[in-house]
Amino acid sequence: MKPEIDYTLYLCTDRKVMTTESIEDCVELAIKGGVSVVQLREKECTSREFYELALAVKEITDAYEVPLIINDRVDIALAIGADGVHLGQMDVPVQAARNVLGPDKIIGATAHNIKEAEKAWKLGADYLGVGDVFGTTSKLDTSRIALDELHIICQSVPIPVVAIGGVSEGNIHKLQGSGVAGAAVISAVIGKENITAAAEELIKGFLGE
Repeated sequence: MKPEIDYTLYLCTDRKVMTTESIEDCVELAIKGGVSVVQLREKECTSREFYELALAVKEITDAYEVPLIINDRVDIALAIGADGVHLGQMDVPVQAARNVLGPDKIIGATAHNIKEAEKAWKLGADYLGVGDVFGTTSKLDTSRIALDELHIICQSVPIPVVAIGGVSEGNIHKLQGSGVAGAAVISAVIGKENITAAAEELIKGFLGE
């Protein structure tokens, strides 16, 4: 049975920007600040290293009962028993990942426009990561999406939409009223000296507190 997921503050890891010495430390500090989903992203390590790191991170997310999503790697997600996988437009198709992972795992998909969003939903995605909403520095091949288009996408699909791309403490409040279920962040949390406090402030901004 698929877990019920709170997408309010969705953390994507990135070793290049974290202020802690280990991913495990930054993940735990972020969860203490209210991060509700963790996506482990590893683009520059071997499969064995990714597997071992994923196991270590899963111990932390399991302890706090926070879902762990693996970026791109269906095999790693399956091997460690992660809660799901997140797939980009150039990754394994959603339906292929579903065939491997089965009906009880969460499958997220990246979408940059309404057409991609509706296609991913129809193919069986459980949630969408939609952006680039504010201009990201973590990827070079993205295109901006206006907030009004983001709102239209949220109205067009019956699954949760997470805003991605350049979300920070200074702009997260702009997502209020857009219909998104949450916001994905990287440096706005794990790039800060006080990771826990940064997460807390982002949640306040998203909720309008």
